[in-house]
Amino acid sequence: MNDDDLTIIGRRFGYGGSLAAAFGIRRADRRGHLYALGKTGTGKSTLLERLIVQDIQRGEGVALLDPHGDQATRLLDFIPPERINRTCYFNPADLAHPVGFNILASHPPERRHLAVSGVVSAFKGIWRDSWGPRLEYILANAVAALVELPGATLLHLPRLLADDAYRDRVGRRLADPIVRRYWLEEFAGYDPRFRAEAIAPVQNKVGQLLMSPAVRHIFGQERSTLDPRAMMDRRWIFIANLSKGLLGDDKASLIGSLLVACFELAALSRADTPEAERPDFYLYVDEFQSYATESFASILSEARKYRLCLSLFHQFEGQIADPVRRAVFGNVGTILAFRLGQADAEHIAAELEHVFKAQELTDLGRFEIVVKLLEHNAAAVPFRAVTEPNDAPRFGRTATIVEQSRMRFSRPRAAVERSLARIMGREMSPAPPRSARRSAAARAAKARPSWSPKSARRRSRR
Repeated sequence: MNDDDLTIIGRRFGYGGSLAAAFGIRRADRRGHLYALGKTGTGKSTLLERLIVQDIQRGEGVALLDPHGDQATRLLDFIPPERINRTCYFNPADLAHPVGFNILASHPPERRHLAVSGVVSAFKGIWRDSWGPRLEYILANAVAALVELPGATLLHLPRLLADDAYRDRVGRRLADPIVRRYWLEEFAGYDPRFRAEAIAPVQNKVGQLLMSPAVRHIFGQERSTLDPRAMMDRRWIFIANLSKGLLGDDKASLIGSLLVACFELAALSRADTPEAERPDFYLYVDEFQSYATESFASILSEARKYRLCLSLFHQFEGQIADPVRRAVFGNVGTILAFRLGQADAEHIAAELEHVFKAQELTDLGRFEIVVKLLEHNAAAVPFRAVTEPNDAPRFGRTATIVEQSRMRFSRPRAAVERSLARIMGREMSPAPPRSARRSAAARAAKARPSWSPKSARRRSRR
């Protein structure tokens, strides 16, 4: 077997507890996806780093969504000089250099409904506790309208709901008869009081997100500088630093969920390319539950044939909704169980066909795993193993990668803010240079009448 065809995971435990030869997963079997589950501090991040660095070394296309940021910044150190030109480091918290990410742009008519579903699922994921059918209905129709409109962004959504004239213009341009009828007839026919009540939850929730400069500057740009399809086809490295500590939980989750949706849409667009000509692309999602929208069910089932290979990491099953959990266990080929809590251990033991007892899964040491491996597209007998740390060389080009990504994928904040001001209906003029302000002040002073004690006395006598 070609070494490039095997991604090393660790070493099996042999008889008597001794460590046997290294084992890994074949390229073809990685298309069946990988799922790693375990408590904090058991070694998941170490394994993720080792897997992704192997992909980088082999020249594979790879993406990482990191909700903490530490893994993302550390991985930049392992990118060799020859791959820097095909690396995109995406850091939404870098407010001075916002990247453009317009998820509503450039979707052919036959895939627009998928874009709508991805956006609605992302919002639903962060508002799950206060979600309702009416909110979903209005939001879905709003996104469906904007996805048809050239140049529209998520920043247009509040205006579509609140501006009657704008909404009427948009409605008359729509080609989809269902969405057109909704805005021109159904929504237009709502009683004003009912309409205000119906749109308030959408306005409040979307408005709160758009108050964040990071969200507004990224999703408000009409032109996307991120192109997931090109990244997949050209084997790029894409690393997203979605630090919740810097962005906030809801903003980080929204951005990550929309990125996942974008990679799904990019994968599906590969239908125009013969399967044998689609390069494998490896998407790693750490703290998977942060982006586990209901659309993940379709991603897991559809991604394989489009060569989008998922590796999902998180801590315990209760973090994800039942539909997503069922999709994971119904579609994932390789399961890696680190030390688990009792409830998860009982369920995973059943998934492992009771080759291991629940107690054995709760007693695993650090870096120890129980593996259900997909081998030649068939489930192998589960076995116990240990993962090993990443020992790849560091190149120390982090600063170069960050600066190059800024130059290639971002726009200056001032330029973005001027564009957004036009969208929101008010033009912002840049502050004049200091020299111009001094000249203006001098002209104003010259125009004012001079003051002196003598002139003041003359005026007072008058």
